[in-house]
Amino acid sequence: MRIQLLDPALEDILDGYHFYESQRAGVGDYFLDCLYSDIDSLILYAGIHPVKYGYHWMLAKRFPYAIYYTIENNSVVVHAILDCRQNPEHQRKRLR
Repeated sequence: MRIQLLDPALEDILDGYHFYESQRAGVGDYFLDCLYSDIDSLILYAGIHPVKYGYHWMLAKRFPYAIYYTIENNSVVVHAILDCRQNPEHQRKRLR
């Protein structure tokens, strides 16, 4: 199984990186390490997560982010990585 990050998901990661890096130098790098570790775990655990808004979703372990993905042709396709502190209506609109 392989993992594909779509452009909107990459933009979400960069937004999170910039936010945490602006809080304190080095935290953005830690954010990236943690998030990519969570994404890599989808190679083993893809499909076991509940479905929300038509996507499987997994909560990140260290940061308040949710990873929304689908499984297509033996690939995990990551569509969005959203901050859980956002208004749920914003998340719903983003995923439709």
